[in-house]
Amino acid sequence: MIKVGVLALQGAVREHIQSLEACGVEAVAIKHKEELKDVDGLILPGGESTTMRRLIDKYDFMDSLKEFAREGKPMFGTCAGLILLAKNIVGYSEPHLGVMDVTVERNSFGRQVDSFEADLAVKDVAGGFPAVFIRAPHIVEAGENVEILSKHDGRIVLAREGQFLGCSFHPELTDDHRLTAYFVEMVKEAKSQKQAV
Repeated sequence: MIKVGVLALQGAVREHIQSLEACGVEAVAIKHKEELKDVDGLILPGGESTTMRRLIDKYDFMDSLKEFAREGKPMFGTCAGLILLAKNIVGYSEPHLGVMDVTVERNSFGRQVDSFEADLAVKDVAGGFPAVFIRAPHIVEAGENVEILSKHDGRIVLAREGQFLGCSFHPELTDDHRLTAYFVEMVKEAKSQKQAV
């Protein structure tokens, strides 16, 4: 049985937990860095990336999150979570976690009032996935080892690099759990590979 954590500093934590539970896995809200060692994968939810960074620093999460990534455990960043994973952020000199070889631009689809939904074709997941965009970032460029899984209007909005999955939108705000299930499979694969070593 795998256990997946949701970083519970800000954002749609409850919705992510409900989506994970709908996929049949144990889900836990991570409020203290010590709890990271008890989970096999981690979702970094949407929210406001600068606020999230302040909270990560306030509660001394940064080193533990980087260690989690180094251990090969899967991480899924949605919206602000994608910004936390990215190696480069347009207009900023320093990344946050900097573990995924992508460059992202914040708020690239406009402000809160410009929020919208779109049906996306998602490679290996769905022909039509209902994606909710709220002040969403997008991936401006991706490194050679990054697999692009979905685009909207020519912009990259979902990508994977090894154990890292990042998306611009909010899959947890719909009743479609297929993208969460895709991440759960990543976690299962990573755990079974670890056990096989």
